Amino acid sequence: MNVDTVTMIASEALFTIIKTAAPVLLVSLVVGLMVSIFQTVTSIQEQTLTFVPKIVSIFLALMVLGHWMLNNMVGLMEKLWSDFSVYIK
Repeated sequence: MNVDTVTMIASEALFTIIKTAAPVLLVSLVVGLMVSIFQTVTSIQEQTLTFVPKIVSIFLALMVLGHWMLNNMVGLMEKLWSDFSVYIK
């Protein structure tokens, strides 16, 4: 296994991580921004007001997108295992 192969595997793994985590992070970002705007407009500075909606939205996003996220990760692992004989040369 040479440096090019390791670099290719690492970049593919990082791209899969980013692609898989991005939807949940974007949902969290949007909900956090909406709650922050709501807090600014109403002058309510309650800490749980930021925490609870983000957790609920992340759980909902994981329930909706979990199958797709798992398929992305399984696809990467299947590709790595199918090319395993190439890597040990």
